[in-house]
Amino acid sequence: MTSKILAVDTATENCSVALKVGNDIITRCEMAPREHTTKILPMVDDVLSEAGVALNELDALAFGRGPGSFTGVRIGIGIAQGLAFGADLPMVGVSTLVAMAQQVYRRTSGEQVTSAIDARMNEIYVGQFSLKADGDWEVITPEAVLHPENFSPLVTEGEWQVAGSGWQAYPDLAERLNLSISKEGVLFPESEDMVHLAEFALRRGEAVAAEEASPIYLRDTVTWKKLPGRE
Repeated sequence: MTSKILAVDTATENCSVALKVGNDIITRCEMAPREHTTKILPMVDDVLSEAGVALNELDALAFGRGPGSFTGVRIGIGIAQGLAFGADLPMVGVSTLVAMAQQVYRRTSGEQVTSAIDARMNEIYVGQFSLKADGDWEVITPEAVLHPENFSPLVTEGEWQVAGSGWQAYPDLAERLNLSISKEGVLFPESEDMVHLAEFALRRGEAVAAEEASPIYLRDTVTWKKLPGRE
């Protein structure tokens, strides 16, 4: 299994970096809305320096592929691609929704998680995941972007935990699904969990060259307000 992986994520308000070297993980994490571009590279330098590892000594570079903020996802993949190009590293995209499920497991040992991120425009990014015996995650309800009232999980039996900002933004959704939310719960993905998931992705052969790495927006189109006189 790959032993040296760097992960970066700026897909949400949270900005985070993690470096896995063997069984050790070094992390930097900060809530920094609109400051990702100034925060992320110093975080990368910090974890590499603390580990005494050069970028070109890594085995792979993981990134939060989304879903999340359109701008945040683009910033994350752009920075990750720049680092990967410079060091000739393969890249692995990691779902922010699955990363939050992994964080729930890391913090509470919960093995069934429904993740939902506030997608604005009265919508959520949502998916449902269950931990497998090997430590990877099975997709129960595929990732989607939709209005909260239209979300119908494929599995409702058993004990399910929630993760993500979507539950705070739309508390009626949790009430309808008979799920309880906590202000102390997992709200945003962290790179610490992405390095764990990246190892499984590498094992599945999902690594790609830097120029082939791509984000996941879920929305087919993004509508921008056009300035007067422009097409």
